[in-house]
Amino acid sequence: MNTSDGIKIPFKEKVAYGFGDFASSMFWKLFSMFLLFFYTDIFGISAAAVGTMFLVTRIWDAINDPMMGVICDRTETRWGKFRPYLLFGAVPFAVIGIITFSTPDLSPSGKLVYAYVTYTLMMMIYTVVNVPYSSLMGVMTNDPAERTSLASFRFVGAFSGGILVTSTAAYLVEYFGGKENPASGYQWTVGVYAALAAVFFLLTFAGTKERLKPAKVKHSSLKDDLKDISKNGPWFIMLAAGISILIFNSLRDGSILYYFKYFIKDQSLELFGARYNFTQAELASAYMTLWLATNIIGVILAKPVSSLIGKKKTFMYAALLSALLSVLLYFLQPDQLIAIFLLNVLIGISAGIVLPLIWSMYADIADYSEWKNGRRATGLIFSSSSMSQKFGWTLGGALTGWLLALFGFQANIEQTSESLLGIRLIISIIAGGGALLAALFIFFYPLSEDFMKKIETELEQKRNNN
Repeated sequence: MNTSDGIKIPFKEKVAYGFGDFASSMFWKLFSMFLLFFYTDIFGISAAAVGTMFLVTRIWDAINDPMMGVICDRTETRWGKFRPYLLFGAVPFAVIGIITFSTPDLSPSGKLVYAYVTYTLMMMIYTVVNVPYSSLMGVMTNDPAERTSLASFRFVGAFSGGILVTSTAAYLVEYFGGKENPASGYQWTVGVYAALAAVFFLLTFAGTKERLKPAKVKHSSLKDDLKDISKNGPWFIMLAAGISILIFNSLRDGSILYYFKYFIKDQSLELFGARYNFTQAELASAYMTLWLATNIIGVILAKPVSSLIGKKKTFMYAALLSALLSVLLYFLQPDQLIAIFLLNVLIGISAGIVLPLIWSMYADIADYSEWKNGRRATGLIFSSSSMSQKFGWTLGGALTGWLLALFGFQANIEQTSESLLGIRLIISIIAGGGALLAALFIFFYPLSEDFMKKIETELEQKRNNN
């Protein structure tokens, strides 16, 4: 049924919504931080072959996101348009996740085929669950502030899931497999995360409601939906900004291990009058976990800051700050460890502010599309955010590898001054360039808070008249 203005979401429902991205992000971190190592060092596939596989499969994966959005928009069940995919996708997601991190005894070519098939299936089931999950926010409430709040809960869940993986995966692999059988360790570890993911997806299904229905109009075709979105200027701006900010994040994520292994190296640090020795691996792990933890602070700040100065200004200023702080990182030396970690905290907060705003602004864009065209394509519009995330992830990952090669990087040897320069540039100035691009794109975003209030009022009148 249609509801009145300013739908408020209960706290427990916001928590249930956040559970969905807790589940998804456990696997997102497995993909972005562990899967390459698993394929090369555990399964025995060459790095070059894995790199090609990532590029091919991720491009297809990004393309099929809008296809899933179109399917969602045409889904009609007693549970709604989007929630059923959480219910029926939870178990297949878990099973395929375990299979992806399994190591059957195959020939080298057989292993590569297995990796192509299982990774493609994994990313497709990820899309089947995650696109409807993302779209769900657009039909839970019509209140922009509540959407920002939902997005904040979503990203608290996302970063919590990521932190769980970065802080426990290495220990679980060791526990289940030991040094003698890391392949079994990976399979059992992913099995734990997969079971948790399935449970949390089901909790999201059970704990959320689809409240909004578009005004009754004649059934639109895919051609109509694509025509509408092709004329949606805010959608193009947000797509570009989303890709840019994900390139920034991907470049940072992909270069952290290189930065600490080859530039920072092992360190001895005096804290509270005592001296502690840290390996580069321990420092990198702490840096990655702190990066995700401070992202959560930014996510929490997104709603109060955007309520004060607006979503557009909050996004733009936070992206600009991330770019500036990233540039400053370039000038720090290995013995300035405290300053390096302090900058990481500040970059993490500023970058975290941006992420929930993207999803909240896509919900506004869906309203704008319905207001302008008389048709609502929530799934198609929200799937573009997932598509931008994956394109940014793909381009950022590819850029990291290409830039390392350009600067002459070779693994497991002492790096030249040129390759060290490249590593430092990737994590700082080049990554910061992605954040700067995002700020420049969002400068042209036209949907102000006052304009959205007008749109909400007129849409509500149409819904009440049907």
